[in-house]
Formats: sequence, C-alpha cells, structure tokens
Amino acid sequence: MMPLAPLPPILIEPIVRAALLEDLGRAGDITTDAVVPSHTRAKVSLATRQPGVVAGLDLALMAFRLIDPAITASIIQVDGSHIAAGQAIATLEGPARGLLTAERVALNFLCHMSGIATATAGVVEAVRGTKARVIDIRKTLPGLRAIQKYAVRAGGGANHRFGLDDGVLIKDNHIAVAGSIRAAIERARTAVGHMIKVEIEVDTLEQLEEALRFDIDAVLLDNMDNDTLRKAVAMVDGRAITEASGGITPETAGAIAATGVDLLSMGWLTQSVRALDIGLDHIA
Repeated sequence: MMPLAPLPPILIEPIVRAALLEDLGRAGDITTDAVVPSHTRAKVSLATRQPGVVAGLDLALMAFRLIDPAITASIIQVDGSHIAAGQAIATLEGPARGLLTAERVALNFLCHMSGIATATAGVVEAVRGTKARVIDIRKTLPGLRAIQKYAVRAGGGANHRFGLDDGVLIKDNHIAVAGSIRAAIERARTAVGHMIKVEIEVDTLEQLEEALRFDIDAVLLDNMDNDTLRKAVAMVDGRAITEASGGITPETAGAIAATGVDLLSMGWLTQSVRALDIGLDHIA
C-alpha cells in the first residue's frame, strides 16, 4: 500500500471553516464563554471508544487551530492507523475555551471520516488474497466528497472518479438515450481527449459481448450474481478492467472478489456509513 498523502490545507480549510461558522452562529459559544474563565487552560485527549482506523485528524486539529492558534497538539496515531478501543489519537493543550468551542466540529469530522476508513478496511480485509481492490463511487455527502474519498484511501481502499469531468461512465440511461451501446461508446470516444478513460455499465452477458467489440477501458458489471461475474471475467479476458457493483457487503465481498473481478465498488462506504465513536477526554 502506498503511503497516505495528506490533503492540502488549502483544500480542507474552507470545509472546516464553514463547519465552525455554522456552529458558532451569530453570537459564538455562549455556553463556554459564560462558564469558563478566559484565562483557564486545559489538556485533553482525542481517544477512541471502539477499535477502528483513524482518518480526519488534520481536519480535527485545524478546527482547534482556527478557533485558537494557541492550542498545540501532539499526534499519537496518524491517519490510516489501526487502533484499539481506548487508545489516544492525539493530545491537545491550550486555552480551555478554544478546546471546548471546537470540540464538536473536530469530532464530527474525525468520527465520520474514521467511520468510513474503518468500514473500508473491513471490506479490504474481506477480499484479502484476491486481486480485487475496494473502491468508492460518487454517492458522497454534498461538499464533502474530497474528504470522504480521502477517508476511503485511509482505510486501504481506492477511488473511483471524483466527478462527472474526470472519467466517462456510460450508464444504462445514457445507452437508452443514445440509442445503442455502439452509439454511446463511439460518441464518447470522439468527444473526449486521449487522457480520459471510458467505462460502460452492462447488466447482462449479451450487453457485455456487444460492448467488448468497441474501444473501452473498463466495464461495470451491475448486480450480477457470482456465477455470471465469473463468466463475464472470462469473456473480458483482460481486455478491460472489470468492476462489480450493486449490493456488495462485507459478508459478500470475499466471494465476489473470488470471481476474478478487478474492482468492487460500494456507495454505502461514503453515503451511509456509521461513525466511529471517538471522544474528547479531559486530562488536566
């Protein structure tokens, strides 16, 4: 696995800033400002309540720094680390008001992204021993695609296209409107540049047979059972990347990967995954 490259601060700062502004509202943190004297300092720990994989630490730490640059952090577990329940991810020290004000936004990012990374790692483990890679799709929360896809990478997965502009994926409705598989593929090839890959979705082996007559880079094998997937992989015979999609779970992923497909794509990794339970514990 390649080392996990962090997201550039210029990319994540607007996301974190928007979340903080949403939380601060029109008057700031009126509870903390009323209860905690301005001179009070504190030391806290970001700690897990359950095992999982860390992701989103940079966003969490940025939330604290944007509220109060005097807050300092010591990182114990980096993104991509597998952690046990009760382990500390980082400790923070500084003005108590800043720590309390940024707490919820920081944890929102860290818990959500760690949940994605943990779920991804579970599927990656389920397909271990096969050539299949676990990937996401475009089913992401609006405005959070870059960080959710980063979390998939933190869990050992890989990314499908980031948007409508970085890869051609001809789906069933495209084919219906274009009139045929041939028309859709040929029009796509004519319209896009040489750096753009073309993938087409097929539901049956008959559609796959037709698609393979043309210049495609990948084929999405949608909602096929395992026996059909094996036949599809044999038909493709290395001429294109094969992607299995539709209803894949950690329980079914291993058998699907064993059919020989190259990719397993899942929308639930980013769309409806459960957050990892992480808390902010007061140390001193």
